[in-house]
Amino acid sequence: MSDIATIVDQLSKLTVVEAADLVKKLETAWGVTAAAPVAAVAVAGGGAAAAAPAAEAQTTFDVIVVSVPADKKISVIKVVREVKPGLGLAEAKALVEGAPKPVLEGANKADSEAAKKKLEEAGAKVELK
Repeated sequence: MSDIATIVDQLSKLTVVEAADLVKKLETAWGVTAAAPVAAVAVAGGGAAAAAPAAEAQTTFDVIVVSVPADKKISVIKVVREVKPGLGLAEAKALVEGAPKPVLEGANKADSEAAKKKLEEAGAKVELK
């Protein structure tokens, strides 16, 4: 059993390049090949696991006005100017009339949700992306 433990210790000290070289030499010596489907499943599983945390870890959002009913246009323009202070009246009107358009881009979660809530209360249909 100590021989196996010694082999495990030696293999643990190999670099990635050395381990790949070892695999090639063992395949040649034993007349076998590494199982590609197993490797593909392992890579796909790892990729899916990595994608899930990335989706959960989103830190910036875009607030997009999707549509505005005609009778709510003025109140939505006022809220757009409130949410995006540097915007003039003409720019806010153009943004609302040109929906779907982003009101905020790259905003943090709290600001995005607050802006979405205000815009929806004014009558706009809003998306966070």
